Amino acid sequence: MSLLLNNPPVLEKARKEIDACIGQPMRLIEATDLPKLHYLRCIIMETFRLYPPAPLLVPHESSTDCTVDGFHIPKGTMLLVNTFAIHRDPELWDEPEKFIPERFENGKSTEGKMFIPFGMGRRRCPAENLGMQMVGLALGTMIQCFDWERVGEDLMDMTEGSGLTLPKEVPLEAFYEPRASLINLLSEI
Repeated sequence: MSLLLNNPPVLEKARKEIDACIGQPMRLIEATDLPKLHYLRCIIMETFRLYPPAPLLVPHESSTDCTVDGFHIPKGTMLLVNTFAIHRDPELWDEPEKFIPERFENGKSTEGKMFIPFGMGRRRCPAENLGMQMVGLALGTMIQCFDWERVGEDLMDMTEGSGLTLPKEVPLEAFYEPRASLINLLSEI
């Protein structure tokens, strides 16, 4: 949400996509809507690129001597994959520090080893689809149902705090109010 508050045109584009998908009569976003919400998925993927769920993947131990990209790795070596660094590497990403959901349109930037917020291969996070669905429903509902504004003129502070999952150092504070077109629907919940 902080990234969207710092990028109002992205928030507005997502809202228009959701409104066009849901149509009339208005109803709340559902899991069956998510595959049609391509831009919302781009926003989630770009957010996971900048702030991966786990900045360091689960450690693995090499079972044999091997060479990876010219580096010799002896058997028994503990290996960590730093997704945070990979997702911000300027050799892999154009303008890696910028929030640009469009980089994921039409399936771009998801192939190969560049985008791995849930790991890869047979040890990939088994809850990836559940996580994407839950974030999609939560974020989509917040975008659909409420008008959002920053508390002041300053951009949201995106400084990361310490911890295993990169919490924000400064908590999100924002103004929100129900969208006029959804007040009746929200009052029925």
